Amino acid sequence: MIKEILNTEVKTAENDGLLINVIKNYTVKNEVKVPFQILNFSVLLIKAGNLRIQFSSQGKVIRRRDLFVIPANSICTHLETTDNIQLYLIRTSVDFVLDNCYKKELADAFSILMLQSDYKIKLEEKDFIVLSMIYKLMYFLQCTSESREIYNDLKRISFNLFMYELKVIYSKYVPDANLDFSRKESFVIQFLTVLAIHYKKQHHVQFYAGALYVTPGHLNKMVKLRTGKSAKTFIIDALITEAKNLLEDSQDSIAKISDELEFSSAANFSVFFKRHASILPSEYRSNKNRTL
Repeated sequence: MIKEILNTEVKTAENDGLLINVIKNYTVKNEVKVPFQILNFSVLLIKAGNLRIQFSSQGKVIRRRDLFVIPANSICTHLETTDNIQLYLIRTSVDFVLDNCYKKELADAFSILMLQSDYKIKLEEKDFIVLSMIYKLMYFLQCTSESREIYNDLKRISFNLFMYELKVIYSKYVPDANLDFSRKESFVIQFLTVLAIHYKKQHHVQFYAGALYVTPGHLNKMVKLRTGKSAKTFIIDALITEAKNLLEDSQDSIAKISDELEFSSAANFSVFFKRHASILPSEYRSNKNRTL
């Protein structure tokens, strides 16, 4: 069962890359101990019992109050689970994390998910309680019967809350950790950090390439190699995400929003938004207002 839970595809027609599991009653089965690949970022929080799992040749025992981060594309083997296991699990696709972590304040949390190796932290009781409440909130939202538009907004907000808490935990428990990033991962993290700071004002790959002392071609190649998306796509996605937030959450005119995002005119902003969101900014705002 653990294998099926960890290995289920999270990006389907019903969801866009984020799934939360709350396991309270687990039936231990005799599973063949065969290695399998975990395609998504997975963050486990153990409420009760023990889980023993192996990455490469190293076995890990995860116990109560352990927070366990499993990087995407890990190869692991489920070895043993106790009868009383209870756990919370967030699984999210690379695309969902990247589309929802443009705020520079979340760079530390995103860095944890980008690790090549698994990472375990034993939480104090109060931190365990706070994080478990966030898991429960996200699970509740996943099960809600509210409209899809409202659900997507709340999901984005709760996911950012989870990422902020992950950052707080990381800062508290491993402030001086020497995390093992590959050269490619470090480069992508640097790009996303620069993007989080400058995306509102800098819309061109040339700027980010210059900030990282590489050519635009090399930047696109390195980012696409690690994430499957080009640097230009990340810039566009960040601008569209921020534009949607401003259209939904503020009463500013479209002209003022276009100024805030450094477009030369409201007309150019509307053309850009229409091209990449398949709807005009005014229509997007009207549609959102009708769902409230």
